[in-house]
Amino acid sequence: MNNRILNCLGGKKYRGIPVWFMRQAGRYLPEFRKIRKENPNFIKLCLNENLSTKISLQPLKRFDLDAAIVFSDILMIPYGLGQKVSFKKNFGPQLKELSLEKIITANKEDFINQLRPVYKTIYNIRKKLNNNKSLIGFVGAPWTLLVYMLNKKSPKNNFNFKKIIKDELLAKIILNKLEEMICLHIDHQISAGANVIQIFDSWAGLLPNNKLPYFCYETTARIVNHVKEKKIPVICFPKGISKNYADFCSVVNPDCLSIDYKKNPKSIRKELKNIPIQGGLDPKILLMDNKKIKKNVKNYLDIFKDHPYIFNLGHGVLPKTKPEKIEYLINIIREKE
Repeated sequence: MNNRILNCLGGKKYRGIPVWFMRQAGRYLPEFRKIRKENPNFIKLCLNENLSTKISLQPLKRFDLDAAIVFSDILMIPYGLGQKVSFKKNFGPQLKELSLEKIITANKEDFINQLRPVYKTIYNIRKKLNNNKSLIGFVGAPWTLLVYMLNKKSPKNNFNFKKIIKDELLAKIILNKLEEMICLHIDHQISAGANVIQIFDSWAGLLPNNKLPYFCYETTARIVNHVKEKKIPVICFPKGISKNYADFCSVVNPDCLSIDYKKNPKSIRKELKNIPIQGGLDPKILLMDNKKIKKNVKNYLDIFKDHPYIFNLGHGVLPKTKPEKIEYLINIIREKE
């Protein structure tokens, strides 16, 4: 079986470079935009198992990809814990006031019942995939979810650690609960058919260096160990901590590190010789002409030649990306261009 991603992560031989894209099922596809227009409530769409299955499979119908990733969102966990979540156009996620009591006393069964459509979606996808394709389940890391839950929106501007984390004891209580529920969410994704898990720590780069060990490394390490006990490979994407990737890997020990587009691929190749690498290409490259796309893609392929490597972007596919650019990139990977 030539499941490129599983073989790459498992240290086995594989033919061809594995490739998939973060946000590969999304706004750049006209078929997705049509569904989205008819379903303005994003959370409800994530919980619609039939439509979520259809959306998750849309990119695989167009492109020669090595994996499907379930159409869902990292904020389904706060939602499952009783915090109201909505998405506003051109603004992003909006979360209502956090009830500490509701979070701490959250019942596991209630949490699972809230998110059961996600697991049904994964089950549906798995039935439609052949064994050469991986099925990626995912979660947000505790720190990133904590930031959303306390900040109540994306912390894109003027983030201040002390302002958001006013009470570190309170933050640690919430983190412990998040860690428990993240593991529970992962367990049910695996049971439904996910055979790879990715942990997104989208806001790891906001942490001061002296806070990284507790809020990023240690919490993520416990989740990674939990996943490994299930004999499932786990990819970590601690976005924005490029100077600390080596420290992260020494503590967390993921099966694969996904790098962001600000990290020099040559330096990470030298720093981390014994771990598979994923990603790195700036999503904005796909807004350029084919010549520039090919040059940049070849650069990553050359750097990671003879190293376990999964081609991906350094973040998600941008909404303005033309589908034919994705097709062109994949043809480069498959040596058709």
